[in-house]
Amino acid sequence: MSIPEPDIAYRALLSRDARFDGTFFVGVSSTGIYCRPICPSRRPKPERCRFFPSAASAESAGFRPCLRCRPESAPGNAPVDRLERLAILTAHVIREQPEEPGSTEELAARMGVSGRHLRRVFVRTFGVSPALFLQTERLLLARQLLQGSSLSILDVALASGFGSLRRFNEVFRKSCRTTPSAFRKNPKRGEESVLVFELGFRPPYSWKAMFDFLGNRTLSGVEGISGNVYRRAVGIRKGEMLYRGWLSAEPDDAKNVLYLTVSSSLAPVVRTVIARVRRLFDLECRPDMIADALGPLGIREPGIRVPGAFDGFETAVRVILGQQISVQGARTLAGRLIEAQGDPVETPWPEITRTFPSPNRIAALEASALSGLGIIGFRIRAILGLASAVVQGRITLAPCPDPNPEMDALRSIPGIGEWTAQAIAMRALSWPDAFPHTDYGIRKALNEKSPRRILEIAESWRPWRAYAAMALWRSLKENP
Repeated sequence: MSIPEPDIAYRALLSRDARFDGTFFVGVSSTGIYCRPICPSRRPKPERCRFFPSAASAESAGFRPCLRCRPESAPGNAPVDRLERLAILTAHVIREQPEEPGSTEELAARMGVSGRHLRRVFVRTFGVSPALFLQTERLLLARQLLQGSSLSILDVALASGFGSLRRFNEVFRKSCRTTPSAFRKNPKRGEESVLVFELGFRPPYSWKAMFDFLGNRTLSGVEGISGNVYRRAVGIRKGEMLYRGWLSAEPDDAKNVLYLTVSSSLAPVVRTVIARVRRLFDLECRPDMIADALGPLGIREPGIRVPGAFDGFETAVRVILGQQISVQGARTLAGRLIEAQGDPVETPWPEITRTFPSPNRIAALEASALSGLGIIGFRIRAILGLASAVVQGRITLAPCPDPNPEMDALRSIPGIGEWTAQAIAMRALSWPDAFPHTDYGIRKALNEKSPRRILEIAESWRPWRAYAAMALWRSLKENP
């Protein structure tokens, strides 16, 4: 993650330019504090500024986090080149994995590279090793929990990934120059039953486009949208335990944050919840880069995002159900599947009562169980094949450095063709260059029937063709 030249970074700092939020942090030598470029504090003199590519690298240099701009709320960074994508996706694994992510060698094996290569790329991108990055992520999450929850300090330590209260106190004091209990004085506390977070994003953000897309595809019983508030039931497994609960998310454009409220029942897996919400709402997006790549297409609706997947399997099944039928038809089939196979969960909303069935649950079904719901043959084969592949570990349905092997594995499943593989890659794999060029809506928006010609037109939008697809769909004033 290359940071801007010092003079550019300092100008962004002076103007509190939100487009640079999360792309670098500034350490102030006179105070020993590091901040986001949007910090409302008084601007330091340039000779007192040191610029860092990540919060972890600033902390490694001895700076402590600012209490005003709260570095833990900053957006992440969108990958630009192949090596940077490897490092950033490794960071996502560190943030999202319910279990401990393991050693650098184990992370490297998951990414399909050597430990030495991953360590070198990670340090080049973030300025620190994966181990130091993980420790900072734990500290930043702990700060959020101390400010936004009524969890005990022991529960904060465990939810943040620290093995003991003693270790947590030791690391927190060293980083923040205070104790967790002193840091928590006069916090903005929520209700005892909820955890509250602020997740930053870079403007502009077309929330209308996002909520139109998600609203047209809400899964009955699992999720819902009311105005600009997204709600859903959640079930996340950690080891032998399955944690169930709920979340709601509401944007604030004035502050460039997404307010996230999570039930306290999800505290042990809250870092996974936060990472998945960031992915669902594409909060790491660099809209300036997207606009430059899309040209006139991006001007039509500034701040277009690609909706991700809170749960990759859930989204992939939803895509399969949508093959060659209307959005409403796919929602109806998904609702029947959830009613028949989903697990009950308590939420504050009477219309949200179940979690989406797991891959293990679906893989164990007979084809007749799905045909009885009105799902036809080739979709049944695709859903059961996908579930089996996920259970066996042949497909992960999560962001990865190189999506091509995953997409090849998807295409090998009977009933999954190019359109389905590309649509899954857009959302479940968070692949920014995925492009379902055979899609009817894209053909209609471009007034072009030839798939070859459509791909030629789309070449100029690389490596952000997924955003081009979203902009093309929006240009029709409807979401196909």
